[in-house]
Amino acid sequence: MCFSPEASFTGGVIISAIGITTVRKVHKPSQIVFASIPFIFGIQQITEGFLWIGLQNPDYAFSQKWSTYLFLFFAQILWPFITPISVLLMEENKKRKQFIKVLLGMGFLLSAYYAFCLIGFKVSPQIISYHIQYNTNFPKSTSMIAVFVYMIVTITPFFISSIKKMHLFGICIFLSCLITTIFFTQYLTSVWCFFAALISGIIYWILRDSKIAFNLEKLKALKSQIKIPFGK
Repeated sequence: MCFSPEASFTGGVIISAIGITTVRKVHKPSQIVFASIPFIFGIQQITEGFLWIGLQNPDYAFSQKWSTYLFLFFAQILWPFITPISVLLMEENKKRKQFIKVLLGMGFLLSAYYAFCLIGFKVSPQIISYHIQYNTNFPKSTSMIAVFVYMIVTITPFFISSIKKMHLFGICIFLSCLITTIFFTQYLTSVWCFFAALISGIIYWILRDSKIAFNLEKLKALKSQIKIPFGK
């Protein structure tokens, strides 16, 4: 996250709290993974808070390595497959599910690629202009392709989904990606994760409305089953 460790910890705690509240809005098992996204983002931001501390204070340098790789685990390995799978689990339209399955397969391959890179290549985070820049020597021949695929598998599922208001969430994620790419290119990994973490609060709204609609349907079904005797 941008600015400081205090901002990362504060933002992480707030987003995690929203995540816990969001999980409580789950009314179908298929929604659990999607509902968990804000909480995971919150933990990710807290992790980067520890990285800030490690980078700013030599006495806490021990936290730098584990927080770097844990943050990048969330950013580069977890999100490419958890995003499409969270939408796939909730989708009921068969044709749309097939498209999302293709994206899920791409996401798994991308996660495997980034896992290989994190194991085999060096990562050096540094603070520049109140941002954390993750310097890597990943293969240049595939880096741009990987970024392009990353954006496809983490954004497109929301536009394919038939779930109400999911498109709004996708638009917000896309705009945050566009703004980050234009204005914060060097800090894309950190800043876009920050924006996405904030936007993930929309998931609470989506599941809240879904739960309200679900309860109304149950009420209608219950009323249709109740037969009032004639004349009473």
